[in-house]
Order: sequence, then C-alpha cells, then structure tokens
Amino acid sequence: MDIKERFYVPDNLKVFGKWDTDIAVEDLGIKSYVNLTPVIVLHTAGRHQKRRFWKNKTNIVERLGNKMMRSGSAGRKTSGRFLRRHGGYTGKKQATYRTLKYAFDDINKKTKQNPLEVLVKAIEYAGPREEVTTLSYGGIKYHLSVDTGSQRRLDMALKNIALGASIKTFKTKKKFYESLAEEIILASKGDMASFSVNKKEEIERIAKSAR
Repeated sequence: MDIKERFYVPDNLKVFGKWDTDIAVEDLGIKSYVNLTPVIVLHTAGRHQKRRFWKNKTNIVERLGNKMMRSGSAGRKTSGRFLRRHGGYTGKKQATYRTLKYAFDDINKKTKQNPLEVLVKAIEYAGPREEVTTLSYGGIKYHLSVDTGSQRRLDMALKNIALGASIKTFKTKKKFYESLAEEIILASKGDMASFSVNKKEEIERIAKSAR
C-alpha cells in the first residue's frame, strides 16, 4: 500500500512549509539515494534501521539533522587532527530542526535560491568518490584505493557538513545555524574553504597515491 493511501499527504507539501522538493539531482551516482519525498513530519523514529537500505526512505533533511545530533570524536588521536564536538543537540530533535529551519532561511537570504537545491549541490561536491582501505596479505598490511559506494558517499558528505559547521562555531560568537548555512553554501560551490569539500579532496588525494 502506498503511503499516500495510508495517510493523507497533500501534493503541495513543502519542507518547513516553505521549500519545494521538486529538485533535480545531477550526480547520477547518488541520484537514487537522495530522498526528497515531502513528508508532514521529518521524523521516522529510527524505522530505517530495521532494514539495510531503508535509510533511502528517509528524507535528506532528516538525515542531515540526524548527523547534527551526533557527538563524540571525529578522526584519530594519532593523526594530529583529533576533533571532538559537543553533544548540545544529542537527542534534541526539535532543537535540531529549529536550527535547520533558521539555516535554510539564512541560505535563502544569502543566495536567493531554494535551500534544498543548495544542500543537494553541497552533497554532490562533498561526497568522496574514492578512498583507501587496508588489506592484509601474508602478514603484511598495505593500502589500496577503492571506489566509494553511493550510500557511503552520501553519509560521509552529510557527516562532514555537520561536523564542519560544528567546528566553525566552536569557541566563537557565531551561531550554529549561521555556521551550518555558511558550510552548505561553500560546499555547494566546491570551495576549499568548506570543511567537507576540503576533507573530500584530502581523502581522494590519499586514495590517488594508493592506486
């Protein structure tokens, strides 16, 4: 049974009551994984965890919000780039969506574009296409370049966008929604000043040397 048969979903439904979801995804690698289906409430209550690929049924805005609620470390202590973000949004989905709403308004104010379109562009630029895996053969470990799966590309892009915004607002007077809007706008242009784009280029550069 289709969801529109189970629940009444208006045809003109918009994200946060403002933004249209009729957006073209130009990157064919992630096109089928970017879910822009309009929903009344951006909250699936973790139902996507029941099946391996059910996260594809989750709206992309909710997936970004879930990444924003993550806390803990990012990176390795031994790499010299050990990052830790606070857990201010952990478990606070209403506060997270309020921040997303303000960020989308800020993006529209600065770019005069649909924030969802800008977000999709940012994901296309921030998702690495190649990365390194470690193989062990005869007791010897070596690195090998591998293609990044479409689902992983999307997850890594969303994670780094949220992490980049968190880092930019840490120990500054800048509000989180302003940092998030700035990170998304920079990533949508492929600007190296964006944390997520910079991270993607770093991952692909290491992978290129391991071919």
